[in-house]
Amino acid sequence: MLVGIDEAGRGPVLGPLVIGICCVPDDAEPLLTSKGVKDSKDLSPKKRQEIEAWFHQQPTEDGWFGTTVSIDPETIDFALQDQGLNWLEVDGFREAMMHLPHREHLRIVADACDVNAQRFTKRITEGVSGWPWKGSEMVSEHKADEHHPVVSMASILAKEERDRSMQAMSERVGIQLGSGYPADPTTKASLEHLILQSGIDEQVRWGWATVERFWKEHRTGDLPVRGVQRTIQQQLFHEDESRIS
Repeated sequence: MLVGIDEAGRGPVLGPLVIGICCVPDDAEPLLTSKGVKDSKDLSPKKRQEIEAWFHQQPTEDGWFGTTVSIDPETIDFALQDQGLNWLEVDGFREAMMHLPHREHLRIVADACDVNAQRFTKRITEGVSGWPWKGSEMVSEHKADEHHPVVSMASILAKEERDRSMQAMSERVGIQLGSGYPADPTTKASLEHLILQSGIDEQVRWGWATVERFWKEHRTGDLPVRGVQRTIQQQLFHEDESRIS
């Protein structure tokens, strides 16, 4: 069986980081390609939705499987105060692997978030229960979502789940939030409603540099920090980059 793992939402200032994982039969990648599976960033929302729906119609008895793991902004902020975003993704990829219904004879390919792809694999597998699984191997590659259809499929699952989370957040707050990425004009405009003097919305990543800049320009006093009383002077900010080591 072939397994792909990828994430969506590493760089946004709003919403969760979502990890997608899927498993397909060894000979299924040509079918994925024929259905138009490619890196989620290269597909329209409508096409992603069609592919996701098609994927979930495939027979589980033949080994088809897909799911996601969502990491909320609070967990992301606490990770930035501790070991960092790469280690958080290591934990998330491990969790995703533990959802696999079969743990034998797997070829697992992950999209590497670490600049050192081999190190990323080693960090993940060192914490996976029972690894090495019988007849299984794992590799991590940069841009694996562009080169392996099974990883592309995982990226689609992750992106669709994140989009649903963003839509739910938009409905909750009553305004459109856009993609959640700092460069998105709709997201930028939404910060006025999400970062208030009285507090910051729970689905905002408080530790992002975008939030720091907005607070300095539009609010007064100390910027709130997750888990820290506002009377304590502390600044823990993360640069808005989609890939860091």
